[in-house]
Amino acid sequence: MINRVYFQTVILLLVAVFAAGCTGKKPEKKPEAVRETAVAPVIGQETLLLLKDLEENGDYINSQYFPSLIKASIVFEELGMNNLVIDLRSPDLFSRGHVKGAVNKNFSELPEYFETGIKPFEYDKIIIVCEDGQVSSYTTALLRMMGYGNVYAMRWGMGGWNKTYAQEGWLKGSSGRYEDRLEIAANETPAPVGMPELGTGLAYGKEIGEARFKKLFEDGTGNIMITADEIFSDPGKYFVINFERKDKYDNGHIPGAIRYKPESTLGFTDMMSTIPHDKTVAIYCGTGHNSAFASAFLRLLGYDARTLRYGNNSFMYDKMEREKSTLSWLPFTLTESNDFPVVK
Repeated sequence: MINRVYFQTVILLLVAVFAAGCTGKKPEKKPEAVRETAVAPVIGQETLLLLKDLEENGDYINSQYFPSLIKASIVFEELGMNNLVIDLRSPDLFSRGHVKGAVNKNFSELPEYFETGIKPFEYDKIIIVCEDGQVSSYTTALLRMMGYGNVYAMRWGMGGWNKTYAQEGWLKGSSGRYEDRLEIAANETPAPVGMPELGTGLAYGKEIGEARFKKLFEDGTGNIMITADEIFSDPGKYFVINFERKDKYDNGHIPGAIRYKPESTLGFTDMMSTIPHDKTVAIYCGTGHNSAFASAFLRLLGYDARTLRYGNNSFMYDKMEREKSTLSWLPFTLTESNDFPVVK
């Protein structure tokens, strides 16, 4: 998977040499843009070692388990069973109301908590909860890549648990205010430029991963999301990735957004090296759940990736409502929420 770009480059070079030898002529000078795309992008050794380690340990990001979302209704049905619910919200929000039996933990505390506070694999499921499901999706992606294969993010967060939280979160965050600025024309994927240097100074994929996970948990979650207002105020400031089906992308996307296929982007160096690492990467999908999982992977590899809060719901909600049946959009409504009790 990670050597595909090198293989393609070698083939191109061999073809060029063979052609020159047969004709006895010097090969024609290629246009500048073509020659640039034939040059192998710069990918550091640490990056390759980390990607190899992630691939050998299940390639979670491209596996059938991605994304690891669980409905609030299932969490409710399994209360009292061998599951652990971890609530990442502030102590104040937690004290106002939480899922029965949940423990309140800060995001940065989780590595130590999983190592010394609990025995993670004694639980059938460990369910991560937050306000709207995006921080928990980001967290779940990191924990899954660290090897905790029984971790799930509760879809919609507390907004899916109880309608009170839905009205304060998802319904307030949903808007159609930027529908008139959507773009229809497809934007081309840029030429590969390389990937970020990780700079850990370590020599093995496993220890490089451990260092990167530690750094991300220390960094916290304060800058893992971006809003529609921020993007639409200056779309050119960001490298915008649409992480949706092609028909949805073609139906309307953020100006300048480039569609990257969910199943063949993350972990593939020939595609990831086309994502610039000198700009903030804003990645979005329908609800922000999948893009939060994807942003965790990109941030692990050194990108300044941020998931669009509430996804398409945050800027084209009314359009999603109108075209829900034709394009299977997922606009958040109160039917996605429940009236499950909370403990105060």
